[in-house]
Order: sequence, then C-alpha cells, then structure tokens
Amino acid sequence: MSNRVVCREASHAGSWYSASGSQLNAQLEGWLSQAQSTVRPARAIIAPHAGYTYCGACAAHAYKQVDPSVTRRVFILGPSHHVPLSRCALSPADVYRTPLYDLRIDQKVYADLWKTGLFERMSLQTDEDEHSIEMHLPYTAKAMESHKDEFSIVPVLVGALSESKEQEYGRLLSKYLADPSNLFIISSDFCHWGRYRKHFQSLRKKRSSLLFLSFFSPVEGQRFRYTYYDESQGEIYRSIEHLDKMGMSIIEQLDPISFTNYLKKYRNTICGRHPIGVLLNAVAELRKSGLEMNFSFLNYAQSSQCRNWQDSSVSYAAGALIVH
Repeated sequence: MSNRVVCREASHAGSWYSASGSQLNAQLEGWLSQAQSTVRPARAIIAPHAGYTYCGACAAHAYKQVDPSVTRRVFILGPSHHVPLSRCALSPADVYRTPLYDLRIDQKVYADLWKTGLFERMSLQTDEDEHSIEMHLPYTAKAMESHKDEFSIVPVLVGALSESKEQEYGRLLSKYLADPSNLFIISSDFCHWGRYRKHFQSLRKKRSSLLFLSFFSPVEGQRFRYTYYDESQGEIYRSIEHLDKMGMSIIEQLDPISFTNYLKKYRNTICGRHPIGVLLNAVAELRKSGLEMNFSFLNYAQSSQCRNWQDSSVSYAAGALIVH
C-alpha cells in the first residue's frame, strides 16, 4: 500500500470565504468577539454552511460554546448536496486543508466506522465539490487553535436517510457523543425560500454543481422551490421565521419523532435535516441510560427579508447541546 498522504484542498476558499489566512483569521475573530459564551462546553453544535458573508456572524454563536481544552476529536456531519447517497460516507483523505492550518482525520475512528459496514467511501472529487463539511473547517480550526496539535476530525457525509437509518446511525454514534472529549458539529441551514435559485448564484463555483440541496428530488429542476406562506404572520419573512422557529423549538425538545413529523407536515427545506435527525436519535439513545442533556438555539438570521414572490432567502440558526 502507498504511504502517500491524501489531502483534501480548501476548494471553496477564495469564493465562499477568504483564501487569505490572515484575513480569514481576522474575520473569524471579529464574529466570535460579538458572540457570548453562555452554554459552554458544548458537546454538539448546529451551525450553518453558507458563504461566510451570509452566515459567518450567526455561526460564531455556536462556535463560541466550544471548549478546546476538553475537545480532542471533532465529528462533522454534513448533508450531501451533489451526489445521491442513501447512507453515510467517509472521506478518502488523510488531511483537510484550511487557510489557517491543516486538520488531520482520525483514521482509527474511521477504521472502526468502516468495519460496521454502514458507510460508503466518497471520491476525493465528491469531497472537494461538497461545501457542507468544508464550511466548518475554518471555524473548527479557529475554535481549536490553542490546542491545534491535540485534536483530530471525523468528517461524515450524510445521505438522504430513512427514519430507520437515522435511528441506526444515531445508535452507532451515541457512544462517541457520550464521550466528553468529542464534539459533534451538525451542518445545516434552515429554510430555503423562493421559487428559484437566483439569490446566491454569485457564490457558485464553476467546478461545483448547484449550491443548494435537492430537497425532495435529485432532479435539478426541482431544487429550491419552496414558497410556504402563513399570511397570519404578516410579511413573508416573518412567516419563514415562524416556520423555522417551530422546527427549532422541536429540536430543542430533543425529540426525533416530533422533528420528523414537523418535516412531513411543513416540508421545511432544512438541508441538514438528516444530520440533525442522526444527532437527535443519538441523544435519544443516551437518554435511555439516564444522561441529561439540553439543547439551546442562540442565534437566528436570514440572508434577506422576503417581502414578495420574486424574493428568495436562506435562514441560518446556531445552537449548542450541553450534557449535564
């Protein structure tokens, strides 16, 4: 076997976030300085994965809850936006590059996960095309910089899982969530509202396919078509916020069945719904043994305020899970 180190390049640097390490560091410090450390140390966080211009400030509220002094392994669960996937997939890389410093994949945990037979291996091209995991790498590097030689990462690409698969992966990962030295990052934006995708096309990379997940169909033409509107809430953006916060409240209850029922009822285009579902099922498994946990959302934002049917927006939320 070859001993060559396989590196995943920071393929979205220079477009979705700065490729300059010094500039990126200053931006991250600025956003983090505006956030409060209120529920630290987090065992898991939910944070967005859009371009930092849109969601960097929101994500800081989740990353501010990370305690680098206790964290030795960071699991990053992100949804697959570009390839059809019915299970979860592991990266072929050994190292993930960021403009700040390189992050090392925990190959021992990867080997253990691979042995379960529940995981696929994604190609390096798929890995580099996908943004849902990469957008958390600079923030992870920044949050962990005081212990940068003392931790590893476990990136997991999450497919369009059935309810039973979410339960299965939740049970599998629950033993890792129970370990105080592990941190779980759940990558998700919230409502993608609009009739089509023009809102963020300036952020598309030529080598990537579409920016947004195909929510209910792999067919390109059916992406980002969601116009739920509850007129009783007032302006469209108020309706979107009400819808999102309904879902956020259910997530805070840590009830995977209620979250699934919410998604079935409203079809809210929460692109990380399957990673969230895996987390909720892992929590449900640990609660059986009496472990007490609380989840709190700390920030909510929208890329723009939709007021008419020609508008579009994406919502972002940041929150943290505490184990007592």
